[in-house]
Amino acid sequence: MKRVWMLNHYALEPGGAGGTRHYSLSRHLPAHGWESTVIAASTLHPSGRQRLEPGERWRLERLGGVDFLWLAARSYSGNGPDRVLNMLDYTYQALRSPALKALPRPDVVIGSSVHPLAAWAGSRLAKRYSVPFVFEVRDLWPQTLIDMGRLGERSPMTHLLRRVERALYGAAALVVTPLPRAADYIVPLGVPEEKVVWISNGVELEDPDPPPYPRRDGRPFTLMYFGAHGGANALETVLDAMAIVQRTEGSPAIRLRLIGEGPLKPALVERSAALGLANVVFEAPVPKERVPALAAEADAFVLSTLDLPKLYRFGISMNKLFDYFAAARPVILAAAAANDPVAEAGAGPSVPPQQPERLARAILDLAATPHEERVRMGQAGYRHALEHYAYAALAAKLASRLDGVAGRQALANPAGRA
Repeated sequence: MKRVWMLNHYALEPGGAGGTRHYSLSRHLPAHGWESTVIAASTLHPSGRQRLEPGERWRLERLGGVDFLWLAARSYSGNGPDRVLNMLDYTYQALRSPALKALPRPDVVIGSSVHPLAAWAGSRLAKRYSVPFVFEVRDLWPQTLIDMGRLGERSPMTHLLRRVERALYGAAALVVTPLPRAADYIVPLGVPEEKVVWISNGVELEDPDPPPYPRRDGRPFTLMYFGAHGGANALETVLDAMAIVQRTEGSPAIRLRLIGEGPLKPALVERSAALGLANVVFEAPVPKERVPALAAEADAFVLSTLDLPKLYRFGISMNKLFDYFAAARPVILAAAAANDPVAEAGAGPSVPPQQPERLARAILDLAATPHEERVRMGQAGYRHALEHYAYAALAAKLASRLDGVAGRQALANPAGRA
């Protein structure tokens, strides 16, 4: 059995409230000859809660059949200096922690770029052990920050991040990305196209039959959103749309359940109160294992983004969308991206982002759609996810590419010299 180390600062254990990409991929890799160790920080994002006890510098534990190495990093809140220091803590521990000696030697190291320092640490470990480095590009740093207006194209920080980016691409034997069009950005930087592989975010799906979608006659039509309450989610637009729905005469009873946490949640609660929204409920996040039962209470889901076509020109691959598909319910997508997974699946309507009137009309129309047609949309999304986004298939694709880079390394170093 070959070994891969996956460095992802914010990786979640099974049952975490959020995306569990690295756990889910790792869980299916043994079927293809690979065992994984996920190397993550002790802090849980975005709360900054600690997994380790005071004085504990690291912990190696097996969760859901996958090895997790938690490395001590300071707590933080928000996106201030303490979060930057948390990133530096993780990077230092990933390179210097004595816990690394407790792990079986890797055959491949994956460094994931939620922030580039984690990926850089992965590249250094791969060099230390003379094994291939796989660069997982989840955010296109610094381009994402530039497109969001948080960095200037000519700023010193941009220049520094560009240098780190070029070094990481140059060191990588393989580049993995969940963004379907990321190659359009990566290849012009000098990376051969055959080194770039799209492995989407996904969902745990095995049952060929979608879950039931019962009638709820006499109850309000329930629209649901679960996930982060942050700036990129454009939930202000969703609230404004619900205000339009609420004052539309003759509309059916419709309610919105917003489930999750994030830095903008207090402001969103205030906005809802200011709009006098009696049709919106805010709820706490739930662990991953409770998501299917929660999603079964929805009649449809909504997913909204900011109107940033430059940011999304390489596509979207949002964990929550695949959870929505898995529930076999229609999805309303309000986004402008290079891809439209909802339209591709035939799973519901799509409208432009940050246009509350268009979103409100889509909500009203979907609530008035016959139940049988909504069932058809939901089942189409489920089957599309089963075919294209099930983690068992995504792990098989990753394992095949890991076999390729490990095989080339073995040919280049047949005696196993370090």
